[in-house]
Amino acid sequence: MPHIVQFTSPHRVELVDADPAVLTSGGVRVATWYSGISAGTELTAFRGTNPYLTSTWDSERRLFVPGEPSFAYPVRGWGYSEVGEVVEVADDVTELAVGDVVHGIWGHRSDAVVPAAALAGRTLSAEVDPVLGTFARVGAIALNAVLAADVRLGEQVAIFGQGVIGLLATRLATLSGGRVYAVDTQPGRLSTAEAFGAAATVDATRPGGAAELIRELTHGGADSAIELSGADRALHEAVRSVVVEGLVAASGFYQGGAANLRLGEEFHHNRVRIVASQISGVPVALGGRWNQTRLVRTVMGLIVSGDVDARALVSDIVDAQDVAAVFERLDHGDPEILQAVLRFDAAPRPTL
Repeated sequence: MPHIVQFTSPHRVELVDADPAVLTSGGVRVATWYSGISAGTELTAFRGTNPYLTSTWDSERRLFVPGEPSFAYPVRGWGYSEVGEVVEVADDVTELAVGDVVHGIWGHRSDAVVPAAALAGRTLSAEVDPVLGTFARVGAIALNAVLAADVRLGEQVAIFGQGVIGLLATRLATLSGGRVYAVDTQPGRLSTAEAFGAAATVDATRPGGAAELIRELTHGGADSAIELSGADRALHEAVRSVVVEGLVAASGFYQGGAANLRLGEEFHHNRVRIVASQISGVPVALGGRWNQTRLVRTVMGLIVSGDVDARALVSDIVDAQDVAAVFERLDHGDPEILQAVLRFDAAPRPTL
C-alpha cells in the first residue's frame, strides 16, 4: 500500500495510506526514494498559517479574498523536492525508462505518476548521490533570489537568514562575484555560511540590529540585500543595511502582519527599492532568457560538479514514518536541524 504525508490538522502531521496512482498516457510511475522538507513553506501548513488555508485565492484577479479556503485539512502530498526511481512507463513514453533515477515535484508520497515531460532533463546518473536531487527546487529559489538582487562582480550583498535556502544563496552570490555578509541568529549556521564563502557573518541578535554592523563592515552600506528568513524584523534590517537607492530582494514567505517593518525611516529617506522574489516567476528583466527550467538546470549543474556542496546541508535523513517528530523539531526551532530529508521504503540506505 502506498503512503503519503498528510497534514491532518494544525500541529498534526502523519504518514497515512493512499491509493496507488493510476498510470496515464504520457506518464511514468516513480517510486520515491527521498523527499526534502522545505521548513519555511511546510511549517505554514503544519501551523495553519498558510493563506491558502484561511482564505480563497482568486486566480483570475490574483487576490486572496474572504470565503471558503482554497485548501482545507486534511492536506495531502505537500512537498516539492523529490527523488525516485522510474518503475513503470506508459506505452507512449520513450524519453524515460524503468530504472532511471529522476528528481522533480510530486509531494511527500511513496508512489507517484508524473508526466514524463515534467521530468525532462531531470535524470541523475548512477555516480551522483541521489539525495542531491532534493535540492533542485530550493536551489532554484535561492538562485532566483540572487538574480532578483542583481548581484554583480565586486558588489556587496547582505543575506538575512542562513537556513538551507539562505546558505545556498550565500554560496551562489559568492560564485557570482559578490562579497557576502551573512546574517542569522544561530552560531552554527553562521559558521556554515563562512564555509560557503561569506566574507563576514553578523549575529542578528546584536544590540542595535544587524544593519549598523553591516554599514560599518561595508563602509557605508551593502549594494543589495536578500531577505530569506520570512521575518518582518529581518526585512526591516535589510532595508536599513543598503546604500541610497539600494535593492532589497524580499524572498521570505512572510506570514501575518509586519509590525516591525517601518517605511517612514530608512526606506523613505534612502529611497530603497524592495522587490519580491518568488519561484513562480523570474525577475522581469531576465524573463526573455531565464525560466524555472534554466534555474533548476543551472543550480543542479553546480551541485553535481561540487561547486555548491549541498550535501553538507543535510542534517537529518529519517524514515518517512517519523515525519511527525521532524516537524515537532522544526516547529520548536531545533538548532541542530538544517535540511531534513524523508526516506521512503524504496530508497537505498545512505550513510551520513
